[in-house]
Amino acid sequence: MHMPPFPFTMTDWSQVPATVHPGEQGQALWRTLTFGDIRVRVVEYSAGYKADHWCSKGHVLYVLEGELHTELADGRTVVMTAGCSYQVGDNAEAHRSTTSGGARLLIVD
Repeated sequence: MHMPPFPFTMTDWSQVPATVHPGEQGQALWRTLTFGDIRVRVVEYSAGYKADHWCSKGHVLYVLEGELHTELADGRTVVMTAGCSYQVGDNAEAHRSTTSGGARLLIVD
């Protein structure tokens, strides 16, 4: 990832408007900022959330709160709790997320 030049920015995420993204079940609320080609998001999955698609985009994902289950296309499932992260490159391994009790994430892609 190349970080283009941009000024120092402090973010109060509670002040960033949320957009709603329905899942196959539940919904995701995204609070998103973009710096050049870099997207930074705080994402909140509702209890019972299940993604409506397989994602091939690369991410650095860090679990802030809750428990996240990430299923990979090869059948593996990874369970992450607060303090855990995953890193995956573009088009490396398709993945999708679910959570039974909800989760709050920081995602950079």
